[in-house]
Amino acid sequence: QVQLVESGGGLVQAGGSLRLSCAASGSIFGIRTVGWYRQAPGNQRELVAEMPSDSSTDYADSVKGRFTITRDNAKNAVDLLMNSLKPEDTSVYYCRAEVAQQYGGRWDTYWGQGTQVTVSS
Repeated sequence: QVQLVESGGGLVQAGGSLRLSCAASGSIFGIRTVGWYRQAPGNQRELVAEMPSDSSTDYADSVKGRFTITRDNAKNAVDLLMNSLKPEDTSVYYCRAEVAQQYGGRWDTYWGQGTQVTVSS
């Protein structure tokens, strides 16, 4: 089985910064696309940033220029650095990873448990 564990959420004032981290553990042969999503109460889960295995990046328009996604393949980890935070960034943030548990095996999608980010005005 594969687990994704997030850390780094919390309460921050508008204009501040936070770094979210996500570490994958378990039976892992390879990790393809990794990403961060968020979901506020009453809203659908939305993409924040993602990074395929070629290390290209894709960001939601609302976070471009403020958030940066990075990955450490050796540690099976992905971070999200969030700068210039705004109250509208308040949400539960989830990491997501596409994982193969063996060579030639299928790629399955795993989610972390979520971490709360609250930005006060």
